[in-house]
Amino acid sequence: MKLIIQIPCLNEAETLAVTLNALPKQVPGFDTVEVLIIDDGSSDATIVVAKELGVHHIAKHTQNRGLARAFMTGINASLKAGADVIVNTDADNQYCADDIEKLTTPILQQQADIVIGARPIEEIQHFSPIKKALQKIGSLAVRLASDTKIGDAPSGFRAFSRQAAEEIVVFSDYTYTLETIIQAGQKNMAILSVPVRVNGDLRPSRLVKGIASYVRRSIFTIVRIFVIYRPFRFFGAIGGLLLVIGTLIGLRFVWAYINGQGQGNVQSLILAAVLLIMGYQTVLTAFMADLLAANRKLSEDIRTQLRRADDRDRQV
Repeated sequence: MKLIIQIPCLNEAETLAVTLNALPKQVPGFDTVEVLIIDDGSSDATIVVAKELGVHHIAKHTQNRGLARAFMTGINASLKAGADVIVNTDADNQYCADDIEKLTTPILQQQADIVIGARPIEEIQHFSPIKKALQKIGSLAVRLASDTKIGDAPSGFRAFSRQAAEEIVVFSDYTYTLETIIQAGQKNMAILSVPVRVNGDLRPSRLVKGIASYVRRSIFTIVRIFVIYRPFRFFGAIGGLLLVIGTLIGLRFVWAYINGQGQGNVQSLILAAVLLIMGYQTVLTAFMADLLAANRKLSEDIRTQLRRADDRDRQV
C-alpha cells in the first residue's frame, strides 16, 4: 500500500521546510509513504528546498494557475505514481501532520472514501469573527448541497481513496475544498469528518487577501456550486417564488376588479403578468439546467472509466 502526501505550493520556500520535516515517514497500514510537491508557478526557491529535503515527486506549473488547478495536478500526478491513498495538506504547516493517521485509518478500514479534517474553528486565534462566521456559512451551504455532514468544508486537510480520487473533477479556479465535497455527495461516496489539530500561523492566508475579497469570492463560490450541482433546486426555487408572488398579486387584482376597483390597480395586473412570465421561464431553465447536469455526470463517468483503463494499461 502506498500513501502519497501532496502539497500545493506557491512561493513557500520559507515555510516548506517546516512542513516537510513535520511529515511522518511511516504511517500505519502503508508500506510506502511518499511526498509530492505541486509548484504552482513559484518565483522563489520552493523547488530547491523540496529537492534538498528529498521530496519524492515534483509537479510544476510554468505559471500560477490557482489552488484548485494545483490540487487537481497533484491528484493526477499521485494517481500516476501509484498512490492507493492520497492526503492533501497545506505548505504553511497549518495542520498537525501527526493527525494524518486519523485521515487514512477510516479509508484503510473501508469506512470512508474521503475523510475531511475538521479544525477547531472557534479556538483558532488568528481567524477573525467574520472569517469564522463565513466558515460556518460555507459549511452549511455545502451540507445542504451535498447532503453530507461535514463540519469544516473549507478544510484542505483531507484524504482520498484511489477510487474517489479517480472520480474527482474540479471546475473552480479559486478553491477545490467545497466543490469536491459536493461532487462526492452527488456520487454517493462515503464522506467522513474527523477532528484534527492545527499549528501556529506561519504566514497570512494566500486565499484571503482581505475580508471584502474573501466574502465576495465565498459567496460567488457557494452560488456557483449550487448552480452546477443543484441546478433544478436553484432555478426551481427562484421560479417557484416568482410564480407564487405573481399569482398573489394577480389574485389581488381579481379581488379588486370584483369589487369594482379594477381600473385603479392595472399596475398590479401588469406586474403579476411580468412575474408569472419570468417564473415560467425560470422553471423551464431549471429543467434545461437539470438535463445539462445529467449530461455532465455522464461525461464525468466516461472520464473516470477512461482514466481507470489507462491505469490498467500502464500496469500491464
